[in-house]
Amino acid sequence: MVKKSNALICLLVIVLLLLPACGSNGNVNENTNGNTAGAEQEGVLSAIKERGKLVAGVKFDTKLFGLKDPGSGAVEGFDIDIAKALAKKLFGDESKLDLKEVTSQTRIPMLNNGEIDLIVATMTITEKRKEEVDFSDVYFKAGQSLLVKKGSPIKGLEDVTKDTKVLGVKGATSIKNIEDKVPGLKVQQYQNYQDAFTALKAGQGEVLTTDNAILYGMTVQDPNYELAGDIFTDEPYGIAVKKGEQAWVDFINASLKELKSSGEYDAIYEKWIGEKPAVE
Repeated sequence: MVKKSNALICLLVIVLLLLPACGSNGNVNENTNGNTAGAEQEGVLSAIKERGKLVAGVKFDTKLFGLKDPGSGAVEGFDIDIAKALAKKLFGDESKLDLKEVTSQTRIPMLNNGEIDLIVATMTITEKRKEEVDFSDVYFKAGQSLLVKKGSPIKGLEDVTKDTKVLGVKGATSIKNIEDKVPGLKVQQYQNYQDAFTALKAGQGEVLTTDNAILYGMTVQDPNYELAGDIFTDEPYGIAVKKGEQAWVDFINASLKELKSSGEYDAIYEKWIGEKPAVE
């Protein structure tokens, strides 16, 4: 009888010891799963916060938007200031930002390879690009135009023929746009805007075409050049992120909205473009 009692007591003790352990494990698993789900939902945004620094893909060759000073090494422009503002929204410090150079050709591969967290690089939102990346709301409205030397007989798109020597940049939507509008035209393509502008100034072409915002920067660099005619496309710029990163897109959109409502966006726009943005 004593042996049975002892056995029952031992069994009861074991059961009592196991029950809290099971409950504890259940709670830990539940919490762990909850945290993991939250992290997965934030994705890139969570990784950026953990790293403590934002890595932005920007242009280094585009005056007014992203141009590197060869002397100081500083990169400045409209897109750079937008990236700084996002870093400040994330960390309270705009210096928690790494800038990596991208071109029209390399920016999407670099984003999808995880080399950068987002693209802030005069990137037009298109349906084709939406197949590869997700975009923020429009943060700058541009339109395609033509850059020519002052005194050029080319006064607008109507003066461009299939025999006109037109220059552009690889990977830019402007190539297809103008080739579609001028049957038979084949644009001479360069790796970046500075190479294309250098070629224009060297007489290797008659016209350089891309977004008017970028071309304005070239006229500031060299006042011997001017824009010809009106814009002939709608080029809304968006900030690109990896597909499926909705939490990151939402954060960027909320930040852009705050920048606009606070007046900070207008100040950045006027600083680089020289005028206030059009009222929407």
